[in-house]
Amino acid sequence: MDNKLAVLIPALNEEKNIREVIQGVKKAITAEVVVIDDASSDSTATVARQEGAKVLPLLLRQGAWGATRTGIRYAKRRLYEIAVTMDADGQHLPDCIAALIAPILSNQADVVIGSCTERGSTPRKLSWLFFRKITGLNVRDLTSGFRAYNAAAVAMLMTADTALLDYQDVGVLLALNKAGFRILEVPVRMCPRSTGHSRVFSSWWDVFRYLLITLILCLSKVDMQAVSRPRTVTG
Repeated sequence: MDNKLAVLIPALNEEKNIREVIQGVKKAITAEVVVIDDASSDSTATVARQEGAKVLPLLLRQGAWGATRTGIRYAKRRLYEIAVTMDADGQHLPDCIAALIAPILSNQADVVIGSCTERGSTPRKLSWLFFRKITGLNVRDLTSGFRAYNAAAVAMLMTADTALLDYQDVGVLLALNKAGFRILEVPVRMCPRSTGHSRVFSSWWDVFRYLLITLILCLSKVDMQAVSRPRTVTG
């Protein structure tokens, strides 16, 4: 997989988790590990460098999608064939990366989502149901950031259609679906966060804000009639 796979890990104040995550990726698969440090106030970048990761430091905080897109830009410029995105908090298991990229390697999909619906809290499940209803996307785990993209999907994610999205999940999937990319889900295991909490689903106010902003962005960026005929497949 050398020079073919980049594992992109956006990180904000994850010094307590990032070492174990990087070590896990290096043990699981041959890839370049890229940590995008979203202007952390702790030693996230230092720890990542100590573990041999490529660190892309951001001077100003960009949020999860802004940081992820910085990593995607890096993968595009380096001509990686596959880019995997995963969280820095230890929830996504590196051992599942091989299963995540397998449908791309076999040309069954352009985008693969690591799906773990068992982890869903009540607010998360409500958001999944809400956006499945209004978008028609046939994706069970809409908020999973554990994803694999082929080179064509990586290039699409650097277009203006995805530049201003505040969240990487629903809006990005709608843009990819509209562009005709094949989206597949594969079941994966996930772990609870080692430390900290979700920044999106930590309170009902955060859930409401997430729903409102994502809804507005989806409606403003995507022709809903075009996505009413979903191109996604499940696996």
